Amino acid sequence: MTLAPFLEVKKASVAYGATTVLDGIDLAIAKGEFVALLGSSGCGKTTLLRTIAGFVMPSAGTVAVAGRDVTRLPPDKRGMALVFQSYALWPHMSVAQNIGYGLKLRRQPAEAIARRVAEMEALLGLTGLSRRKPAELSGGQRQRVALGRALAIDPEILLLDEPLSNLDARIRLSVRHEIRALQRRLGITAVHVTHDREEAMVMADRIVILDNGRIAQAGTPEEVYNRPVSSFVAAFMGAENRIGLVGTVAGDRFAIAAGPTNEPCSVPLSGRPLADGPVVARFRAEAAELVPAGDAAHIPEGTLVLPGRVESASYPGGHWRHAVAVGPDTVLVDAPQAFAPDAAVKVCVPPEALFLFSPAGAEPAAAGSSRHKTDKASELAGA
Repeated sequence: MTLAPFLEVKKASVAYGATTVLDGIDLAIAKGEFVALLGSSGCGKTTLLRTIAGFVMPSAGTVAVAGRDVTRLPPDKRGMALVFQSYALWPHMSVAQNIGYGLKLRRQPAEAIARRVAEMEALLGLTGLSRRKPAELSGGQRQRVALGRALAIDPEILLLDEPLSNLDARIRLSVRHEIRALQRRLGITAVHVTHDREEAMVMADRIVILDNGRIAQAGTPEEVYNRPVSSFVAAFMGAENRIGLVGTVAGDRFAIAAGPTNEPCSVPLSGRPLADGPVVARFRAEAAELVPAGDAAHIPEGTLVLPGRVESASYPGGHWRHAVAVGPDTVLVDAPQAFAPDAAVKVCVPPEALFLFSPAGAEPAAAGSSRHKTDKASELAGA
């Protein structure tokens, strides 16, 4: 017997006038799970978070916590706490007063508030800063104060609305690990909105990728990174290079025909729902190898070879990144050494790094069983 989901969104839709922002979202989250809502601006991730929190009322669908329908309850009755992108600290209040603000609204005794504030300060490394105002704190310290205020009320669910986006890169790296360690230590259920792919990968148990108000894919970081279910997800997870190919299904392999931009090869199907005809191929810059066009070295079986010409090379650190013209397209490929502009090269993509997708509607009918589910509802709710 499996456990019921702790936080569940069912068929939730939200519209602003004639614009649909969320379109029938189904999402189930287990108790103690850390879920990242990932997507570009305007995809609906913040609206989904605010719908869960109670600041946005869905036009259809429900939100439930531990089996209790909270769709019509105000935010302060849902057992949740929200950490805002801007932190939303009271500038005239001290660290201690900001952390204890929610407890004061709940009319807790002054002694209990002081004790809880001290616990939060110790937990978050803010001891000794009680009397400081937000303007006297660093960005990382202000973020910890906002987190302490949210945790002080002992919420069942912690909601994080891009709380690290205002921090500089160095501080952001350390703070995201601190938040993740704290979430695990407390065993709290967390939902985190971000547009940063790496941030979602290192913090979340499960990533939910949204596109135009719908869930494009949900799964563990490893699943969405290595087994994207669509060209959109593959691109969003870093496989931004795109090439059009043509091939046929041959048993458990997909035979890619020679074309104006590629040499022929055959790759394992590996459960991919491909159909005969055109496919979209995607791969990451770091997953391909760049070799001189005249290199006679053995190329492993199944490698996609794309003849091209170097347009430019830059050094982002640790490797050289090349822009390579492949037919009418330009792809990015990393290499340990720089190739000269206009050099004739081959872009070699190993089969395990190649993501192939048939056009929408062209997949075999039986292929649906191989796609990842967009949430864990069936796993958590049981039969």
